[in-house]
Amino acid sequence: MQVDGVLEYLAKITRFDRSAFTPLFIGPHRMGSVNQVWLERLLLTEASLFRRQDDGLICMVEGDYAAISAQLHRAARRWQEAGWLNGWRNENFTAFLADGTPLFELERAAFRPLGLTSRAVHLNGLSRSAEGEVRMWVGRRSPDKAVDPNRMDNLMGGGIAAGESIELALEREGWEEAGIPADRLELLQQTGLLLAERPVQRGLHREWLHVYDLWLSGSEQPCNQDGEVAEHVCLSLVEVEALLVAERFMIDAALVAIDCLYRLGYWQQRGDEIAAAMAAVRHPLGYAIHAAG
Repeated sequence: MQVDGVLEYLAKITRFDRSAFTPLFIGPHRMGSVNQVWLERLLLTEASLFRRQDDGLICMVEGDYAAISAQLHRAARRWQEAGWLNGWRNENFTAFLADGTPLFELERAAFRPLGLTSRAVHLNGLSRSAEGEVRMWVGRRSPDKAVDPNRMDNLMGGGIAAGESIELALEREGWEEAGIPADRLELLQQTGLLLAERPVQRGLHREWLHVYDLWLSGSEQPCNQDGEVAEHVCLSLVEVEALLVAERFMIDAALVAIDCLYRLGYWQQRGDEIAAAMAAVRHPLGYAIHAAG
């Protein structure tokens, strides 16, 4: 086992200087965080929409869900035209208030610059050999992907679009990425809840990961449908650990895989060290995610 290597990797991907980010308020609600580049950019070019206040940066949008969404969409289009946003997908994510009320939706490419919190579903694919060995299905992303080409992924992982339930996203992504029929997923119980949070080139990545485990029989073979996954391979947990330490996984997928290996008891006597390193990431099921700062 490579416990020390996993612990070093966890420290690398979960610790950062939060003081480098300025709190962002949408009206009276704290909704995100911006780095220094975006703080200066917004104050300089969007003075009619953003201004400084004692406790951070405030976005002065008004109105209902549709009105706020429209105002921020127009701003995001300006940022795209200025060359500040890449990876525009014409896919919106929803930003929620602390009580779970949707406040607005916005192009997903604009979530990281504003440090808004998004949501995603991740699926661990597990199987058991005739000898009783637990193995994990891992996807390798297409070499043509704009983000993290050829990196390793879970059996499936994808963002939850605006207006989409967690369950629907699980079924949609499960089919698109791994060819898993909806009837194999519709009654699946969630097994993990993780908060991925780290600086990225675009701003701040902050995303709740809703994690599920699917046990596949020996006759079931994942099959990608949308061209985003080059292949799925079934690996021993030792091989999965080695890929984690070698930093071959996408970071969110790595957190999901580490959580799964921990829950499977893979690290045995040193599991408490892994749990301590994941303490800020792992949350109990049913945790009020929208109320979490």
